[in-house]
Amino acid sequence: MNERSESGEVLETVKRSARRVLVAVAGTLLVLVGLVLLVLPGPGIVIVLAGLAVLGTEFAWARRALFFTRVKALQAGRFLRRLRPGGRPASP
Repeated sequence: MNERSESGEVLETVKRSARRVLVAVAGTLLVLVGLVLLVLPGPGIVIVLAGLAVLGTEFAWARRALFFTRVKALQAGRFLRRLRPGGRPASP
């Protein structure tokens, strides 16, 4: 290989690593702020989910956590729709 292509590969590796670090820092910061906002006034759950979405652009574990959360939220929504205003499950 010539010197130019090697330096281009190094530059691409540095760019990829820098992006990964930036995503990790930004996503982690959002998750931490969201966790604080769970006990303080503010949209804590929304901020935590936004942080997971940011982290999910680079990390598979965050994508899985976001998918799991989405599935559980849909299940909770279906359960709540089945309830009647009196708090008992609706008859079929």
